[in-house]
Amino acid sequence: MMQYTDRLFRPPAEAESLIFQVALGCPHNTCRFCAMYKGVPYRVRPQEEVLAEFAQAARRYPGERRVFLADGDVMALSFERLRTLLEALNRLFPHLARVNLYANGSSILAKSDAELEDLRRLKLSTLYVGLESGDEELLKQVCKGETAAGMCEAVQRAQAAGLKCSVMVLLGIGGREGSARHAEATAALLNRMQPRLLSALRFVDVPGTSMYAGYQTVTEYGAVSELIRLLRGLELEKTVFRANHTSNPVPLEGRFPKDRDALVSLLETLLPRLDQAGPGRLPFAL
Repeated sequence: MMQYTDRLFRPPAEAESLIFQVALGCPHNTCRFCAMYKGVPYRVRPQEEVLAEFAQAARRYPGERRVFLADGDVMALSFERLRTLLEALNRLFPHLARVNLYANGSSILAKSDAELEDLRRLKLSTLYVGLESGDEELLKQVCKGETAAGMCEAVQRAQAAGLKCSVMVLLGIGGREGSARHAEATAALLNRMQPRLLSALRFVDVPGTSMYAGYQTVTEYGAVSELIRLLRGLELEKTVFRANHTSNPVPLEGRFPKDRDALVSLLETLLPRLDQAGPGRLPFAL
């Protein structure tokens, strides 16, 4: 059956998906805020090994409809490799409805429009894209290895090809000093990007992360204040928004534009109860 090496990471929405680890680790692995793949040398698993795993899983789960391909930034694989994997999944799983994966902006931009459309026809569905921030200087500070402008173009191109993009932003990475700039720049970029799905998570210091010089962790109150500033600045036409990850002080979910004001009002009501001196309750595990 499926062979998992080290810890396996997947988005919350993929809890019920059949997960195959087609590559190990992350091809970039430089982000200061991320400890997910630290210590895991990146390598692509042999194609025949992965295809054999597909076939074995299909015999056990012939009715499977949802597949997630791990690890980090599987979109970095060549178009030919992705096409081969998707063709095999379509052949082996007759009821397959969707295949989802993590994708960096540069990995999307490396594919032509025609290639993106071909992958969509093969049931590639949702790309999970870590924008983190719309602040170009902050992205450099956290060693993201991507530009906000490039990620905006990537999401626009992917969505034009019929793919869904679930864009993630990270509250708190601007620290206390850069919080307002981070929120405002991120809102402005998201308005240009118009993602169909948007998630907000909060940065939490964990072993393996080492933020830039001068960084000061935002308080629980500061993180929610930052989220309020972000939400106020959003002018999204058709987006499902979630901030229900365990890292968030207040779980939220809604649709833009109709729910924006209600979400802001709820957060403003809760602000006085939040920790203004420290990070508040931290998740047991991210």
